[in-house]
Amino acid sequence: MPTKRTTEIESASGVRTAAEGICIQGFEGCFHQVAARQFFGKQVQVIPCASFRELIRIASDAKQAAGAVMAIENSIAGSILPNYNLLQQSNLKVIGEVYLSISQNLMVNRGVQLKDIKEVHSHPMAILQCLDFLEKYNWKLIETEDTALSAKNVQQHKSKHIAAIASKLAAELFDLDIIGPDIQTQKTNITRFLILKRSGEVKEIPDADKASLYFQTNHSKGILAQVLTAIAKEDVNLSKLQSMPIPGSKFKYGFYADMEFEDKAQLDRVLKAMESLTNNVKIFGVYKKGKLVKG
Repeated sequence: MPTKRTTEIESASGVRTAAEGICIQGFEGCFHQVAARQFFGKQVQVIPCASFRELIRIASDAKQAAGAVMAIENSIAGSILPNYNLLQQSNLKVIGEVYLSISQNLMVNRGVQLKDIKEVHSHPMAILQCLDFLEKYNWKLIETEDTALSAKNVQQHKSKHIAAIASKLAAELFDLDIIGPDIQTQKTNITRFLILKRSGEVKEIPDADKASLYFQTNHSKGILAQVLTAIAKEDVNLSKLQSMPIPGSKFKYGFYADMEFEDKAQLDRVLKAMESLTNNVKIFGVYKKGKLVKG
């Protein structure tokens, strides 16, 4: 699996071509890479990024990446609000989404058994998600930077007494045995990932049935209710409405919305109706609804 950043390269004909890698937040084997594989296929080249801000910056540059996969919300933790602001300030558009059912797994080097384990390493959120299982054992729990990095370190140090909690992909990439599959307490733990490409490279998706956008209102009495009525009138499903303070204002709010429809004409009529009710409207993308897949 190539993970090295693919910058602009020169082909045999001398023509320079754009980068092909897809930015992910985290290390090789993380859930962002799982989502990238679900959307682009198993052979997708990924560009690991240390932060979401770095992900947006690199994905915005045609010489460095072809796009990005970015987590936007989780069924337990809720929306990742800073990522909405990063998306709004970028030149990236949403072209798709992946709903990934998060599976946390206890993994060890080949031959290691439960009785051999003395420490378990993983990201603090992953440890927290698996406490019901972990508390059955007298193991030392070590918080780390990343689930996949924990798995890689177990493999590199060939430890017989340290286990990691990470994805099934991490176990596959680092040749580790899963001796505790699906150990998360909450079995319904779903993360939604957005698939992003630069706005100038996005083509219309003929069978699109979902749109993500941002809008502000003038905050007069009942104005938001009028917007919601306009959406409902066209039989469009408002599947998400997230309020966010407008930077520099005195607690005035803008709204991030996801709308689902059967015919794009429905969306067009909604946007037309919203013209007199809203301002600063930005469409992040019109795309095909994602399906739930196992991580």
